[in-house]
Amino acid sequence: MIRVTITGVCGRMGRCITRGIAQQTDMQLIGAVQYPWHPQIGNDAGVVAGTGDIGVAVTGTLEEVLHSSDVVIDFSKPKASLDYLQQIVDADKSMVLGTTGFSPDDLATIKLLAPQIRCVMAPNMSLGVNVMIQALELIAKALGNDYNIEVIEAHHNHKADSPSGTALRVGETITTALEQDLDEVGIYGRHGLVGARLKNQIGIHAVRGGDIAGDHTVLFATEGEQLSVVHRAHSPESFAKGAIRAARWVVNAPKGLHDVSEVLFQKHFPNC
Repeated sequence: MIRVTITGVCGRMGRCITRGIAQQTDMQLIGAVQYPWHPQIGNDAGVVAGTGDIGVAVTGTLEEVLHSSDVVIDFSKPKASLDYLQQIVDADKSMVLGTTGFSPDDLATIKLLAPQIRCVMAPNMSLGVNVMIQALELIAKALGNDYNIEVIEAHHNHKADSPSGTALRVGETITTALEQDLDEVGIYGRHGLVGARLKNQIGIHAVRGGDIAGDHTVLFATEGEQLSVVHRAHSPESFAKGAIRAARWVVNAPKGLHDVSEVLFQKHFPNC
C-alpha cells in the first residue's frame, strides 16, 4: 500500500486528487496539508473533497505527516512548494510536483534539490498533454523553420500564472527541436503596430475565462496550409489521473528529477 500525502489539499487539484486516491486499491491517503490559516484546517479531507469522511484531517504543516508518507503530491503555490521540497529532501521521501508559476530562481533551486530524492515534476500532469508534447517535437523537426508557430492556451479565471506552464513547456520543446532559444524568439501576445511577423517568432497567447480546465492549441501555418494540434481538458480529473499514476511510478524510480514522459512510457520500470 502506497501511503500518500497531498499538499494544497483544499485547492481545486488537491480535492480532485483526494477523490482519485479514494478510488485506488493500492494507495491510502494518510496526510492532507494546507496552509496553516486555511478555514478547513481540522476538517476531514474527504468531506472537503466531497467524498465523505475518510478519517484524515486537514493539517497546517507537512511535518506532522511526512515521516509516515511514501510520496507527497504537491499542487500548492511556488513558495510553499519549495518549502515542502526541502522538507521532503531532508526526510528522503518521494514527490510528485505539479505546482506551476516558478521563477527562474525557483527552478534553479528545484534542479538543485529534487535530484536528491525521487521526484516527478511537470507543468501539466495530463497524460494526453504529455503525448502531445512528444508529438510536437517530431512535428517541429519535420516541418522545420518553414512554418509560423503560434501557441494559444486557455484556462479558468482563477489561474494565477500566465502563460501556463504547459504553454511554456510546449514552446521550449519546439524551440529545442528547432535549435532555437525561447527567450529569444518567444512573443507573448501582440498589441499595436508591431509590424510584420518575423519568420522565427513563436507567439504564445493566454486566455482566461470561466471554468476552462485547460485548452492548448499549437498552430503550424505556412502558405497554402496549416496544421493544428489541440488538447482540451474537460475537467481536472485528467490532471489528477496523471499525478496519481506518477505517484505510483515514482516510489520505485531511481533518485533524480523525472519527467512525466518517463512515467508515460514506463522508463526504468516496465511493470509499474
